[in-house]
Amino acid sequence: MYAIVEIAGHQFKVEKDQKVFVNRLATEEGKKVDFDNVLLIGDGDNITLGAPAIDGALVGVKVLRHLKGDKVIVFKKKRRKGYRVKNGHRQSLSEIVIESIVASGAKKSSPGKAEKAAPKKETKKAEAKPAAKVEENTQDLSQMTVAELKEMAKAKGIEGLSSMKKADLIAALS
Repeated sequence: MYAIVEIAGHQFKVEKDQKVFVNRLATEEGKKVDFDNVLLIGDGDNITLGAPAIDGALVGVKVLRHLKGDKVIVFKKKRRKGYRVKNGHRQSLSEIVIESIVASGAKKSSPGKAEKAAPKKETKKAEAKPAAKVEENTQDLSQMTVAELKEMAKAKGIEGLSSMKKADLIAALS
């Protein structure tokens, strides 16, 4: 069984017990990490392709160590101009080992549903707040932004908002 998974901005074809060097992860050595951005899973002749990722698929990884890659020398030169620049670079890497590949039934899919439900609640609160703002801001319009004043004026049916300045909007709304 193999999987193509996106780890630290790069796509890797991984199998169980395989060691991979990836861009440095913000995880301590010895800790386990799960990546849920699995793009493809192949199990013999069965290939599951995600659009873009497979829902419920998970790749379990353990971070073995953090290290630096080989030095790369960058040398720039322009002939007959006396221009020479020499720079070096060593990439920060993490060595990881693939512990498990789960095709479906991963635990990460449940919080995703909870996250989708949470914005609905927030939108309800956001819809309730503008009405409250209208009541509060009738007293102090000078603290509102121009965009908020234009929205309030649009709701009241005042025309010619594009050319109005903040002072004109406040005068029109009061």
